[in-house]
Amino acid sequence: MPSDSSTPTATGSSVSVRGLRIAGIIAVVVAAAIVVVGLVTRASGNARLREWTDAQSVPTVAVAPPQSSGDAGTLDLPGRLEAYSRASLYARVPGYLKSWSVDIGSPVKAGQELATIETPDLDQELLQSKANLATAQANVALTQTTANRWQELLKTGAVSKQDVDEKIGDYKAKQAIVKASQADVDREQTLKGFARITAPFDGIVTARNTDVGALISVGGTTGQELFVVSDTKKLRVYVSVPQTYVPSIPPGTKATITVPERPGRKFEATVESSSQAVNVSSGSTLMQLGVDNADNDLLPGGFANVSLSLPHNATALRIPSSALLFDKNGLRVATLDKENRIRLKQVTIARDLGQVIEIGSGLAADDRVIQSPPDGVHDGDAARVAEPPKTASEAKSTKKG
Repeated sequence: MPSDSSTPTATGSSVSVRGLRIAGIIAVVVAAAIVVVGLVTRASGNARLREWTDAQSVPTVAVAPPQSSGDAGTLDLPGRLEAYSRASLYARVPGYLKSWSVDIGSPVKAGQELATIETPDLDQELLQSKANLATAQANVALTQTTANRWQELLKTGAVSKQDVDEKIGDYKAKQAIVKASQADVDREQTLKGFARITAPFDGIVTARNTDVGALISVGGTTGQELFVVSDTKKLRVYVSVPQTYVPSIPPGTKATITVPERPGRKFEATVESSSQAVNVSSGSTLMQLGVDNADNDLLPGGFANVSLSLPHNATALRIPSSALLFDKNGLRVATLDKENRIRLKQVTIARDLGQVIEIGSGLAADDRVIQSPPDGVHDGDAARVAEPPKTASEAKSTKKG
């Protein structure tokens, strides 16, 4: 009996050990499977991350072919309006302003009186000069009579020839004094005429800097400007043209002028001359244009926007100024080849039109120019072309679909 009861116990124990062994194997397999799955997932994630990183490292750029220059271009520059003739009137004689007859904005004719200066000092000097002239005239009359008498005495031998010559010399000296005194009177009478301030030409009084009773000093270092008369029927327009464009803007070039006080109005002007020299500090040449102003629509001294017509260049290509790259290798433009690889091309500038650059050489009409190349681009780098923005109708149809 004891032998029969021990057999089932041994059998159960062997079954239990086998089950544990199987369970252990399954656990090991499951753990290995989890590890393998984790490794595969991580490798896949790393691969996707690598692909995403590589994709992000490729810049997305907007490209467009260079544009033809089309019609004749224009050059827009700030200008300054000035009267064609402008005279600053100063006093030629000192005194006090007695009266003035015209104010700013008044039209005047050539020779019209603008003001009168009271000249007490000059009046007294003129009286003294006239008195000196009268004295000199009396002296010359006396010396003439004396010289004539001594010439008669010389014939009788009562006087010497030397004495007669002295009397004649004295007479001639007195004549010279008369002429000098007469010159003083004429000069002071001429100055007295300058007590009337008159307009030098037809125009408009654009400034009055004096009033009745004001002390007037002679114009120059101490005297002040009394009036300004300007001829505004025609105006001069001064504009500084960059040196690059000077050969393209000869005399006779047409221009259009706009001013802020006349919105929507355009005025035609013509280049008349230039300074024929380049200003060292600005690198530009001063040019003068003429514009008719018969209706006085333009104000001298004001700002004007000058649009100069430039000659047409059929072979020139234009690109945005943002497409230019400038580094140690010079001026270059980034383009994309057929494989979407960046190709840097050396270019020269024909004209700088502000936001648009006219290229002289280095580009072809079918080049795909990168509008705004990213920093640090190199020749041969890959790039992705940005899709053009959708129009409103395209976006609407996409939304419906």
